[in-house]
Amino acid sequence: MSDPLYLPRVASALATLVSTEGPSPKEAGSRMWVDAEGHIVGGVTIGGCVDARVVEESAQVLTDHRARVVSLSLGDEDAWAIGLSCAGTVEVLVEYFDPDVAHGVAGALQTAQSEVREGRTAWIVSTLADVPRRLVVLADGRRVGTLGDPQLDQAAHGAVEGNVGARSGVQQIGDHRLYFELHAPPLTLVVFGANHVAQPLVELAGPLGMRTVIVDGRDVFATRERFPNADDILVGMPSEIAKRLQLNAGCMVVLLSHDCKYDLPVLRAVLESDAGYIGCLGSVRRAKALLTFLAEEGIPVARLARVHVPVGLDIGAKSAAEIALSVLAEGLAVLRKRPGGSMRNRLRTAT
Repeated sequence: MSDPLYLPRVASALATLVSTEGPSPKEAGSRMWVDAEGHIVGGVTIGGCVDARVVEESAQVLTDHRARVVSLSLGDEDAWAIGLSCAGTVEVLVEYFDPDVAHGVAGALQTAQSEVREGRTAWIVSTLADVPRRLVVLADGRRVGTLGDPQLDQAAHGAVEGNVGARSGVQQIGDHRLYFELHAPPLTLVVFGANHVAQPLVELAGPLGMRTVIVDGRDVFATRERFPNADDILVGMPSEIAKRLQLNAGCMVVLLSHDCKYDLPVLRAVLESDAGYIGCLGSVRRAKALLTFLAEEGIPVARLARVHVPVGLDIGAKSAAEIALSVLAEGLAVLRKRPGGSMRNRLRTAT
């Protein structure tokens, strides 16, 4: 996912990190802007040799208006200097940005920005050429712009609908290398139950860039004093609020009441939504009772499998903050379709 959109008002060179090989402190979609006066906004890595090289290339782009893909192979020492844990390769697309040309990169970014503001996702697909062409694929299936070939437009659209990985990056489509950039609203954490676990849960979610919502029927607990950094605090019947919320695949829903008479109505509503993650606090015994009750109501087993109860990864959590950490870790793993195990196990599998 790209960084929050910044669109300069003057002609600039736009550098976009389009691919990385190896662990990186920045994801594909990270951007740097360089104008003719040498003003720099953002960065494609964390500084060092890559950003310095990009600044040099930007000066050329500002002169000839022709884009170029800068590929840097890094040794271990260079990689460590910019935040990579080991040697690898980064690719950066550097191109000319004219804020007055609506059909260029400015128009594509503005279209994506408008969609995100309305709570919708958009993909920008770009050719990696001297003069990049762009196709914007909207969540409702509409397309804006073109890659210069109707068949390529259709193939790129199909790749988006097939989910190119829910992350920005380069994909090979036929004979073309295309850069797919995801623009989406921030992940949303909705917490039912303004208790002592909810407080660190909201605080930890903030630095992760999540929008946070607290829901409770008790106005004495759901207060701005207890949750100063929550984006929204909703007081009322939790199950009714759950029905009104627009819960999509980018939403993590966590139930913390630890009381079946509160959790069951909320779960019924949440299970009707497209929420990407549903977690419920409780013991193993309570989990079995809760799921059995819902199954006896006729809720399909496949739908009940979406409920993570007991909630969180097994890290031996004891304190409220540790429980919150385990919940967020499991939620992110589920949303990103990862197993949530030890990274060391990936090394063992690879070898």
